[in-house]
Amino acid sequence: MSSRALWQQPYVNIFKHMKIEEWKKVSKEGDITTYMDKSLKCSVFRIRGSIPASNYILLPKTSSQSLCLTGRYLYLLIKPSPNKHFIVHLDIAVEEGQVIRVSFSNMFKEFKSTATWLQFPFLCGAAHGSVYENTACTAKQGLVGRAPTSTRWTCLTMDLHVVLSVYLNRTHSHLKSIKLCANMSVKNIITSDLLFDPGLSFFEFRQSGVMLPDCTAPMPREMCFPVPKGQRWHDLYDYIRFPSDGTKLPFDSIQKGSNSETKISAEKSPQREEHHAVKISKPVQDRVSLIQQITTPKPARHTKQRSTNQTKLVPELNYAHSGGSGSPGSPGQRSQADEQVTVVHSDDAGVHVYAHCEDDVYTQTTDSEEEITVINAASPRPVSLSSDQPVTKPQKLYPDPILKLNRIIGFGGATVRCAVWTSDGEEVVYPCHAVIVSITVSSGQQRFFIGHTDKVSALALNSSSALLASAQMGANSLIRLWSYSRGVCQTIIPTHTPALNLLSFSQSGGVLCGIGKDSHNKTTVVLWNTRHVAEGSVVPVLAKAHTDVDIQTMRIAFFDETRMVSCGLGNIRLWRVRGGSLRSCPVNLGQYHNLEFTDLAFEQGHTQDRPVDERTLFVSSRSGHILEIDYVAVAIKNIRRLLPAQETHAHQREKQTFSTGAGIAVNSISVCDEFCVTGSEDGFMRLWPLDFSSVFLEAEHEGPVSLVCVSSDGSRVLAATATGNLGYLDVGSRGYRTLMRSHTASVLGFSVDCVRRRITTVSRDSTVRVWDMDTMQQLYDFVSDDGESPCSVAFHPSMPLFACGSSSGNVRVFDIQTSSLMAQHRQHCGSVECVIYSPDGQGLFSAGALGYLVLYNSSQHDHHVVRVLSNAVAWSVNRGPDTLAVSSDSRCLALVGPTEYIVTIMEAQSLNELLRVDVSILDVESTTLDSALNVCFSPTSLSHLLITTSANKILWIDTHTGQLLRQVSEVHKHPCVSLAVSEDGRYLLTAGQNSLKVWDYDMHLDVDSQVFIGHSEPIRQVRFTHDQKGVITVGDALFFWDFLAPPQEAANCNRSPDIKVFPRKSDHSWAELNGAELSNESPRKALFQPSSPPVMNFLSSALKDSEGVLCDSTTELELSHTTGHAHSPPPKHASFLRVTEWVKDEDTPTLSANQSKIEKIQDNHTAVRPDCYKHFTSRFKTSVLDRNTVAPPSGQAGLSLKAVIGYNGNGRNNMVWNPDTGLFVYTCGCVVVVEDLHTGSQKQWFGHTEEISTLAITHDAQMVASASGGGASHSSLICIWNASDGSCRNRLSYHKEAVQSLTFSRDDMYLLSVGYFSEPVVALWSTRSFELLCTVQISVPLHDASFCPFTADELTLVGSSAVVFTRIQTQDNSTELQVQKVSLPDAVGEAEMTSVCYSTRRILYTGTNSGHVCVWDCNTQRCFVTWEADAGEIGVLVCRENKLVTGSNTKKLRLWSVASVQSLSNANNNSSRTQVDGAQVQLEQELLLDGTVVSAAFDDVMDMGIVGTTAGTLWYINWADSTSIRLISGHKSKVNGVVCSPDEQHFATCGQDGSVRVWALQSHELLVQFQVLNQSCECVCWSPPRGVYEPTGRVCVAGGYSDGTVRIFSLESAEMELKLQPQPVSVCALQYSHYGHVLLSGGRDGLITVSSPVTGVTVRTIRDHKGAPITTVQCTSKQYKEFGLEGNELWLAVSADRRVSIWAADWMKDKCELLDWLTFPAPNSPKDALALPPSLAAFSPSERGTVVYTGYAVEKEIIFYCLYKKQVLRTISLADWALCLGLCSTGRLIAVGSNQRVLKLIHSSSGRFQDFTCHSDSVHMCSFSWSGSQLFTAAHNELFLWTVHGL
Repeated sequence: MSSRALWQQPYVNIFKHMKIEEWKKVSKEGDITTYMDKSLKCSVFRIRGSIPASNYILLPKTSSQSLCLTGRYLYLLIKPSPNKHFIVHLDIAVEEGQVIRVSFSNMFKEFKSTATWLQFPFLCGAAHGSVYENTACTAKQGLVGRAPTSTRWTCLTMDLHVVLSVYLNRTHSHLKSIKLCANMSVKNIITSDLLFDPGLSFFEFRQSGVMLPDCTAPMPREMCFPVPKGQRWHDLYDYIRFPSDGTKLPFDSIQKGSNSETKISAEKSPQREEHHAVKISKPVQDRVSLIQQITTPKPARHTKQRSTNQTKLVPELNYAHSGGSGSPGSPGQRSQADEQVTVVHSDDAGVHVYAHCEDDVYTQTTDSEEEITVINAASPRPVSLSSDQPVTKPQKLYPDPILKLNRIIGFGGATVRCAVWTSDGEEVVYPCHAVIVSITVSSGQQRFFIGHTDKVSALALNSSSALLASAQMGANSLIRLWSYSRGVCQTIIPTHTPALNLLSFSQSGGVLCGIGKDSHNKTTVVLWNTRHVAEGSVVPVLAKAHTDVDIQTMRIAFFDETRMVSCGLGNIRLWRVRGGSLRSCPVNLGQYHNLEFTDLAFEQGHTQDRPVDERTLFVSSRSGHILEIDYVAVAIKNIRRLLPAQETHAHQREKQTFSTGAGIAVNSISVCDEFCVTGSEDGFMRLWPLDFSSVFLEAEHEGPVSLVCVSSDGSRVLAATATGNLGYLDVGSRGYRTLMRSHTASVLGFSVDCVRRRITTVSRDSTVRVWDMDTMQQLYDFVSDDGESPCSVAFHPSMPLFACGSSSGNVRVFDIQTSSLMAQHRQHCGSVECVIYSPDGQGLFSAGALGYLVLYNSSQHDHHVVRVLSNAVAWSVNRGPDTLAVSSDSRCLALVGPTEYIVTIMEAQSLNELLRVDVSILDVESTTLDSALNVCFSPTSLSHLLITTSANKILWIDTHTGQLLRQVSEVHKHPCVSLAVSEDGRYLLTAGQNSLKVWDYDMHLDVDSQVFIGHSEPIRQVRFTHDQKGVITVGDALFFWDFLAPPQEAANCNRSPDIKVFPRKSDHSWAELNGAELSNESPRKALFQPSSPPVMNFLSSALKDSEGVLCDSTTELELSHTTGHAHSPPPKHASFLRVTEWVKDEDTPTLSANQSKIEKIQDNHTAVRPDCYKHFTSRFKTSVLDRNTVAPPSGQAGLSLKAVIGYNGNGRNNMVWNPDTGLFVYTCGCVVVVEDLHTGSQKQWFGHTEEISTLAITHDAQMVASASGGGASHSSLICIWNASDGSCRNRLSYHKEAVQSLTFSRDDMYLLSVGYFSEPVVALWSTRSFELLCTVQISVPLHDASFCPFTADELTLVGSSAVVFTRIQTQDNSTELQVQKVSLPDAVGEAEMTSVCYSTRRILYTGTNSGHVCVWDCNTQRCFVTWEADAGEIGVLVCRENKLVTGSNTKKLRLWSVASVQSLSNANNNSSRTQVDGAQVQLEQELLLDGTVVSAAFDDVMDMGIVGTTAGTLWYINWADSTSIRLISGHKSKVNGVVCSPDEQHFATCGQDGSVRVWALQSHELLVQFQVLNQSCECVCWSPPRGVYEPTGRVCVAGGYSDGTVRIFSLESAEMELKLQPQPVSVCALQYSHYGHVLLSGGRDGLITVSSPVTGVTVRTIRDHKGAPITTVQCTSKQYKEFGLEGNELWLAVSADRRVSIWAADWMKDKCELLDWLTFPAPNSPKDALALPPSLAAFSPSERGTVVYTGYAVEKEIIFYCLYKKQVLRTISLADWALCLGLCSTGRLIAVGSNQRVLKLIHSSSGRFQDFTCHSDSVHMCSFSWSGSQLFTAAHNELFLWTVHGL
């Protein structure tokens, strides 16, 4: 075999080899898209277009290039598009020097050949048992022409050798190019010299042990089609081998053989005898045409088959025998024992043909598996074909479509910053979740642009309003370009970015600019050419750029479409397209470089005396600054700051100065010729003159204004708010009109007032709103202001009342007309999930989440309680509004309960039980229990109760007998969450996930349902309007649909005579009711400011519940509000520490501490640790975990871990990243951290108690394995995690000490763990059962292991002076590891093999501690190339194709090109020579990081990756840009201090490495690091909060160092402002005085120095504590003569000898007097003084004049000392000595850390406590934020941030 073809073995994945997703080596033309195929469960390419020659994919990119693929067999995985033609061209080079084109297509009628061209007809196969397949069998040679409707995925295997030799007598050389033309879907193309069996996978091959002939193999994983369990490959897909080895098929056409399960044979293909054309006779064509007319549904209207189960007699099914009685599709073969009975109406003499139903795949699918364009879904019922009777069309639901979207109440969703005027200023376009709405401002009429499947994140409309662009968020992010006038989508642009948040059109609409974030959270700017969109052409990319700068807004200049301007955090940039590239330059902002710029606008208008680009650019900011930029000079021309006006005593407005006060945070700015408009955070929209001299018009809104936009004529100004309001101001009349209000969260339910045409909604935003159904205006707004959330709502059927159930268990009844609370009852313990009135208005029912059912008498004003039942309703939260149902005659009540499997029918007036139905036993053959979800009565058929179940069924139950009348299966893909029956009983509504279905109630039609979409979130409730002219659905917004079904009288003539229609008395029409009852209501008057509807407070009522609360835990619920008091009764499941009141003068007994016994394991053999850093060694610890901690009760934890700051650089391979799924996992201490790289949010997995050494991830990214070290008292632990939910799937324990390496096999069937150097044991685990399969003892220490990526049974281990090749052998039920130890080459000598990775199946790379890389041939197990890749130890190796990355302890990360190494493998195969050949490898790039490289993960093409270092840093590496970005930062050494800033925007840390680091509290990102070399920073503090006193006028951070110096750093300038030397020895404690006048520092020698933070001069030295290190200094305020001493502040100092001094000071008067001196007794100190706990003290923030102390004493306790009484108030006993002490400003909370790795949260009054054991070492640092909402803890270098909930 030639060296050129060596790399092509065993096969070549062409799409992967050409990197088709990048389109750099491949060209495309026309409509080429990718979508997720439902049957294959992967992304595939779709080629569409009316002209195949204009829509294609060409590999390679140009005709001058060649693929050079020598494989004999070509495998093409395709699916022809239904009812379309396609064509494929193959250009094949032959040995004779020619290029032969081989083409096949279903357009070709017959075979044709020339000297250089072969044309083969392709006869498309159809689904098994379908009409097309049966007809094709009759025609002998299949169907000619367009692909049938039910095409399947096809694996075409073409033998290129035989094709060329048989037809042209040529010898195959190589494949040159491939051209795939429309219309088809293609998954992949592969070439190989092996013949693969499509029905046999590698796994099945290994399990079955089948022997295959030579040159044959099972199907590779990359080519496999998924086969569900219990099904067969050939029943789901087609396999075509051409030329066929069968004798009955012609060689002149490509088609599926008569037996699709063609056996793989190594025999030669039969020789072609003669040419003959493939033709079908005219009678057969006529028959096919007839069948197609009858059975072919409309395009894109397939639905899954639904079966119905009826108890009435099944009509006899007559059929004609055709093709054998044994046909599985014959209805006559169905037995009476079938699970479901299918009722089919047909003529008696018909032939029933069962067509195979296969859903067409579409990129945007709904939950019910129909295409989103489906309006009428054709059901695959048996179709009657008759030879002697006229054929009738199948009956379907009429009209089609039966719904039409009329109105939507809602605005926003993904963004509230998108709304635009049309060019004429008469319409406003805005997004409402996944729908784009165009509203006419004069009439309120809406138009809709529907097509997006996720929330719309950006909008843009060109200046002429001809072209509209919209982008959607989510994984399938894309841009749609619409014709605005026609409302149709003209084209779709894939963005390949997960988020696109900005769009901007040029003035002409010929250029579209989009801004978003790529998968690595980098800002991406893309420009598209949209000039020819109307002509249907593909939208090409003009330019694209990636940048790290923040972009809040970007606009294309209206005078030049090649220029753009953007602004963001700290930058304003000007962009330009030149030469196909996008370049930018920043505006020099000077001192304003830290501002956050929010929006920009160009100066409008033009004069002839200046250039067109001589414009002023207005840029707004959150600080209130408005910058005027000279666009030509790229410089700041003017700066203004907008300040809020202040009310004087005369109520007149005064402007503040430029430098004083807080500016107006401007969110949006818009400019016209005459004025400028700003929208700000304070809720005001202001109109300014262009010089911003004064405000001449303003409008106040209910929330922050997120958008302002001036119409083109300047007469109207549009405003949007963050609270979901949209309105506009008419500048001329100064009138304001609200266009739209909306909920800011999902809508939970609704109820309709049919009399007054109002609708009330309840939402997750804790509001209940009442809307006018005709005008869409919000009439009332009921708000909860104390955390109580409304859950359910119901209108009274006749009176203007509505009832609302809340999360607290309250049911309230409101009178809308008087805006008053009529009644309030609390009979529920949990949330009220459903409230419903009876149709006669006499009763109100409420159902709670905890099972309570309550009946109220709604005929009375107070709605008094009639009856309460416990455990009547199934316990559930968020079950939905259809948990209860009342019959139309108000006699029966149906509910789901008492369990989810039971439906109970009660008498509505008394709640007496009438009937119970167990839905779990209705399907006896089901393996799972079916549960009920919702219930609904039929308004006309009073004996019909409809039940939806968890198995996606609807059951019809007889309410008298409980008999199952009918059932419908597979209603939706997801469970049906709501259902409703029309008033006339003819139609049924169901909602499942995001889709809505309308059904024929009687299910007598062939096509019973129609599907509708539009919601982007799950639909919560559906209802018909009372007059049956409309349908209402809620979820993300309120949708109003027109119901287009004809009236009942008109429809009766078309219905079958056997269908009974139940008559019902007609009600009053809405028009009559409007005229009669709404005439008394006066319209609302328009106001200048946006009108705010009346707001009612849920808890403002003084009504009391006379009935009481029927809940056993009432007392506990009431006491839970008073647990903050000292003598509150304890709640259940709480833990308490003993609190001793010293006023009783009683001695407190000692609480004995738990002593841990450490057993010493004696071993005669002492292993020596290998000389390499790669071998993991856990950090030395003196702490011992307390095994007797008390875990907080579930849901009652006082703390929750919010974030882990840092990465454990001491681990090895303890970071994993999957570039396909984005899963990013790393470790810190004993916590596994999962971080979203896009949002920065974290999840933590808890299960380990020791430091985690390593991680591993499965190849499908579904499981993560983590290992923590063992010790003398316990073994190591391996945790297996589910990546989806973070649950611990299993815990494995075998190794006694630390685990060095974890790795999964290629098929994820095995997990390998490698032990410590003292026990070099390899353990193999099964990932199915997680049992230990086998272990192998290796004679040398092992450092790394790797499975072969191409086979699951080969792996390699590396260790001390050895490479161990290993193979997994499985026999019967036993598994063993066969190892072959190979010594190192002479060029390397004795060395530690520290790292290993595979390149191909034959080539292996290993790294050594001497810096060498060795290349091994896996077949011969020989090293054939070595080179010195680094001067230090190589601990990390990653190889992708021809790229190799090495990471070492020299802090260097290097990228090598190793393309020539593979060719050397064959040349050196027979040679034992091993030498260094530097010419064979090439160093491409090198990066210097901040520490030794310990972990790395890269993508498949080695473009980008993430690397971890020992410095505690995780770096993002981009080789293409040669850049490295810090992702995760942390301290490498011990953290000595952590403190939050007074404004709680930042926090500062200091460590032994001499660094002071400032972090952002919200994002946890490192902002600035101040580094002092060769020193340790011992303490850190912040300057006082703004407004108290700031000598320097800036926020500063001060750090005390081990050399006795104190350095003050400015946060704004990021520079050191002052260095002073207050101490001759190390500074141990540091604190600003309360008002910031002085800086107090305590030294290790006991001296306390008072210094000026401005000059650094020492003001005073206090020597009272001399001789003992100062441990704490703290300051607080005091009244001037409090405690009898003058001074405005108190401060205390604590020394290690248990002495506390309290001082009163007035530093401005140079006064400092001793207030009290405390010395706490203690027993004799132990010999090891370092083992003593520190002495700690602090002022109590909740008890004035109280000092809290803990330290070494007689008892382990916390002491509370009163400065007023000069005595101890009380003590709290501890289980261990406290290493740190933190006091919370709220909630009387104390945090204590101990040497037993326990963080203890204590209530200082009651002694209640909770333990938290998330750290892997002693908790030596804890600190609350100023507000007490956050807690910081540290254990060595582990830094945790907690959210405080309280006790």
